[in-house]
Amino acid sequence: MTTATAHVRPVALVTGASSGIGYEIVKIFAREGYDVVVVARDVDRLEKLAEECRSFGAGATVIAKDLSVLSSAQEIYDTLQSSGIQVDVLVNNAGLGTHGSFISIPMDKDLHLLQVNIVALTQLTKLFLPGMVARGRGRILNVASLAAFQAGPLMATYFASKAYVLYLSEALAQEVAGTGVTVTAFCPGPVRTEFRARAGSEGKPTVGSPMDAETAAWAAYRGMMRGKRIVIPGFKGKLSAAVVRFFPRSWVTWAAGKLNKVD
Repeated sequence: MTTATAHVRPVALVTGASSGIGYEIVKIFAREGYDVVVVARDVDRLEKLAEECRSFGAGATVIAKDLSVLSSAQEIYDTLQSSGIQVDVLVNNAGLGTHGSFISIPMDKDLHLLQVNIVALTQLTKLFLPGMVARGRGRILNVASLAAFQAGPLMATYFASKAYVLYLSEALAQEVAGTGVTVTAFCPGPVRTEFRARAGSEGKPTVGSPMDAETAAWAAYRGMMRGKRIVIPGFKGKLSAAVVRFFPRSWVTWAAGKLNKVD
C-alpha cells in the first residue's frame, strides 16, 4: 500500500479502480474535492491513477488487493482503520462476468465471480456502513447492471449476482433512510470497458451502442450525490428496465438468452 499525507478532504474508496467505470469515477472524485482510496489487483495501474489524482490536488491511497480472496475486504478495512483514514463514500464497483452454459462453466470460475460480485461487496458494505450511520453522513454506490432486472441464460450467475446487488442496495437504502446516509444502485447497460473481453462475451450483440465509461461514471456520480436509490443511465436503459415488467418472464428470459448467445 502507498498512502498520501493525512487528508483534510472527504474520502472516497473505489474498488475495481484500475479500469472502466471505476477508473473514471475515481478521477471525478479527485476533481470534485475528494481524496481517494483506490483498490484493484493491478498495482502499476493503480499507482498511475494515484499520480493522476494527485495532479488534481487529491490525496491518493493505493491498496492492491484481489477481492476474490475472502480475507481481502477485512484487510482493506483494517488497513484504513490503522492509518486513520475515514471513508465517507464507498463505491463497490469491482465485478466480473462469465459466459457460457451454466453446466459448462467450471465451478471455480462461478465461485470466483460470486466472491467478487456478491461476497466482497457485502463485506465492505457491512464494514463501512456502521461508521457512516454513526456519523450521520455517508454514501454507498453499488454498481449493478441492467442485467439485474431479468434472468440471463448463458450468463446466469452474472445476471443473478447483479440482481442481488440491486435488491440489497434497495433494502439498505430503506433501512438507512433518515440517517444522513444514502445507498445507490447503479444499473448501466453495455459500457465500453474491458468487461466483455474478460467475460468471454466480446462477440455478443448489444441493444444500442455501448456507453463510454466516463459518461457512465458521471451518471453514477450525479445520481449518487442526489441520493437516488436506483440510477439507470440513458433513455434506452430506462426503457429496457421498464419494458421487462410488461412481458411474461419466460419471454424476457428467452430474449435475454438470444442476446447472450455468441455465434
